[in-house]
Amino acid sequence: MSVDKRKPVLVVGLGRFGGAVARTLSNMGSEVLGVDMDPQLVQEYAPDLTKVVEADCTEGAVLRQLGVADFEAAVVAIGTDLEASVLTVLALADLGLSNIWAKAHNEKHARILERIGATHVVFPEQRMGERVAHLLNERLLDFIAFGDEFAIARLCAPEPIVGLPLVTSECRKKHGVTVVGVKRAGEAFIHAIPDTIIFPGDELVVSGKIKDIERFSAV
Repeated sequence: MSVDKRKPVLVVGLGRFGGAVARTLSNMGSEVLGVDMDPQLVQEYAPDLTKVVEADCTEGAVLRQLGVADFEAAVVAIGTDLEASVLTVLALADLGLSNIWAKAHNEKHARILERIGATHVVFPEQRMGERVAHLLNERLLDFIAFGDEFAIARLCAPEPIVGLPLVTSECRKKHGVTVVGVKRAGEAFIHAIPDTIIFPGDELVVSGKIKDIERFSAV
């Protein structure tokens, strides 16, 4: 998310997802206004964010009082109350905010959010579930998917390419993956070039189709 530091970010809903977004933005140096209807969450996040208030953001009047026109972006991270989620996005859009990120629980919810003004819709639970599933095979050390087909992954170098320069192992031609970089114990991350030799214990960062990455990790 691109954030102009001259303008604050509004985060509505300080549950696990919204709270993590708000704290991370704050740690990155952004001004963050956190809003939740739960006084305990308001108290919990008060020390970490620029400002935290207890309010109902489904009403345009409340958002106007909060000065929504001064925000660069808003994140609607409301938990299980789908009606509150929809009404909050609608109120933000009605007030002219053009950068609205919203958490969705399913495809139907996502379509509604998009139609009423959400510019970005995310499925945090679904994405985390997919990530965990891929990591469970124990060959992948980290995994980030981009859509349904492509991903970037971190994995231990498969034995057949150890001791060879990348130009010789031909990972892209033989396995359909591109080795982006290499990390070996005690050394800084290096960007891979054709002459990069892979040593035992190296960790690789690779990109490609998910099915090709899975196959490559099992070579």
